[in-house]
Amino acid sequence: MSDRPILILGGTAEAAKLAARLMAQGYRVISSLAGRTREPAKLEGEVRTGGFGGARGLIGYIARENVSLLIDATHPFATQISDNALVAAATTKVPFVRLERPAWHARPGDKWTSVSSLEETVSAIPTKSRVLLALGRQHIAPFARRGDVHFVVRMIDPPEVPLDLIDFELELSKPGSVEDETTFLTKKRLSHIVCRNSGGCASYTKIKAARDLGLPVIMIDRPHRPGTCTLPDIESVSHFVDETLGSLRT
Repeated sequence: MSDRPILILGGTAEAAKLAARLMAQGYRVISSLAGRTREPAKLEGEVRTGGFGGARGLIGYIARENVSLLIDATHPFATQISDNALVAAATTKVPFVRLERPAWHARPGDKWTSVSSLEETVSAIPTKSRVLLALGRQHIAPFARRGDVHFVVRMIDPPEVPLDLIDFELELSKPGSVEDETTFLTKKRLSHIVCRNSGGCASYTKIKAARDLGLPVIMIDRPHRPGTCTLPDIESVSHFVDETLGSLRT
C-alpha cells in the first residue's frame, strides 16, 4: 500500500462504501467527517473528525499528509466544504473528483412544490398544516416565525440547544422502510413534508410514502454547483481512481 493517502471528504453513505471499496483495491484512505453525527457508522481505513479551518486549512492538510487524490463525497447541500475542496484541489494540483448521488425527480402521483431556498420554503407552507421537517438541525431556525404550523422535527441526534419553534414535537429516528414511513406519516397526521432533494435510496422512502398517501412535498432544490469533475456512483469513482493512481496500489 502506498504511503500517499486518498482523502475522502465524507459523511454520506456513499462515502463510507467508497472508502471500503478503495481499501479493498489496495489504496490507503483517510475519511474526513464534519463531526455532526454523534455515533457515525464504522469506516474502513483512517478517520479524522472536525473542520479544516476553511480552504487554507484544507490546503495545508493536503500538503502535510502528501495526499495523492481528493474526493468530495459530501452531502449535495454541503456547499461550503465543496467550495473549499475545489479551491484546495486547484491550489495543490492534486487530482480531484466529486461523488454526487443523482437528484430525485418527480414521478406520476408526486405532489411536489419546488423551492430554491429556506425562506421560500417557509412561505410555501399553508397555514394550520402539520409538517414533517426532514432537515438538519442547522436549517430549522427560519421556521420559528410560523407559529400557525405544527412541526414534527425528525433528527438522528438530539439538538444541542432547544429548538426555537413555537409549535412542534421532536422525533429522534432514522428513515425506515416505505411501510414504516407510511405508518409514521399517518400516525402523526402529517399534511406536508419539507425536505431537501438529497437523492439516494435511504431517504427516498418518505417520498414514496408521501406519493402513496397523496401528501404534498415541499422540495428544496439543490444549489447550483460550479462545473467540475462529478461522477454519480461508487463504481465510476473507483474506475477514475484506478486510472489516475493505479500505480500506487499494492
